[in-house]
Amino acid sequence: MSYTRFGAMIVTSTIVMFGLMYLNTYAADHVFYSQTRTWMALYMGAAMAVIMLAYMGAMYRNRTVNIAIVALSVVIFGASLWLLRSQTTVGDVAYMKAMIPHHSIAVLTSERARIRDPRVRALADEIINAQVREIDEMKRLIIELEQAQ
Repeated sequence: MSYTRFGAMIVTSTIVMFGLMYLNTYAADHVFYSQTRTWMALYMGAAMAVIMLAYMGAMYRNRTVNIAIVALSVVIFGASLWLLRSQTTVGDVAYMKAMIPHHSIAVLTSERARIRDPRVRALADEIINAQVREIDEMKRLIIELEQAQ
């Protein structure tokens, strides 16, 4: 089996995982590019490369290439995890673009969960109101900050 095909599987899967992270947003207009999700997809893709290579080792027998794949995966995993945890590359606008989908998830789960206890329902409704208000505020700020640049 070709290492090019292996690389294509990893790249394709990483891109698909990045996209799948947006499926739990409440509304389509809550989907913004997120550096945070990029770093998450990269470390998941790196981990998947090592796992797939371990499972399919009989198909990929070049020890030198396998060691290089594992080493590169470890570097990508470490770098993307550091970028995720440090938020070093995330400024004002990137922060809000990452937070809107995050808040949207809270709206989705708070609205659609089968909540029976009235106290929990009241809490969920407060969360919905707060998150929607904050999403609207972040959208306005993004427009203002991007126009000022």
